[in-house]
Amino acid sequence: MRYTLLMYYREMSAEALSPEMMEEGLRAMSSYAAAMHEAGVLLSADVFQPSTSSTTVRSIDGFPQTQDGAPSESADQLAGLIVIEVPGRDAAIEWAGRAPAAQWGAVEVRPSATHTVDGVWLPST
Repeated sequence: MRYTLLMYYREMSAEALSPEMMEEGLRAMSSYAAAMHEAGVLLSADVFQPSTSSTTVRSIDGFPQTQDGAPSESADQLAGLIVIEVPGRDAAIEWAGRAPAAQWGAVEVRPSATHTVDGVWLPST
């Protein structure tokens, strides 16, 4: 079954993050990704730039409307995602619990309904 692990945590400015904190975070995420890859469950992963660099697009009366930033203001922002293929929910929760982001904020475990392969939508099983 395919699951997406959505990582949420408080964004910190570059000034608030010491080089040591940044290095430790990179080391933790690299180790986590390597463990998922070694286990054969990792399909893809992205850690996002700060939400201030995002643009939100909505279609209003058929015309795209843009807004700088994330669609909502909150203390915790969507910081990245990881897509995994595991036997079921319990395994997905186990991997989410191992995520460094779970220590920094929250990790949402969301099962996929469909996904694309070569541009074709397929049901996730």
